[in-house]
Amino acid sequence: MTTATNTVTGMTCGHCVSSVKEEVGEVPGVTGVEVDLATGLMTVESDGPIDTARIRAAVEEAGYELVEQP
Repeated sequence: MTTATNTVTGMTCGHCVSSVKEEVGEVPGVTGVEVDLATGLMTVESDGPIDTARIRAAVEEAGYELVEQP
């Protein structure tokens, strides 16, 4: 199992968190998504490595922006 942590910006409420979790959860290979509204931290668990571009696209589809961690 692989875990990746990124920051999502632009979220302001619980509905925002739900939207991000739903979109990212639909990316093939993703097995779990946790999002913290206060910090913007998103943790994605997967069966193996997932292309960050797919995660970014899912976050953008939900209407928010992904900030990659260095």
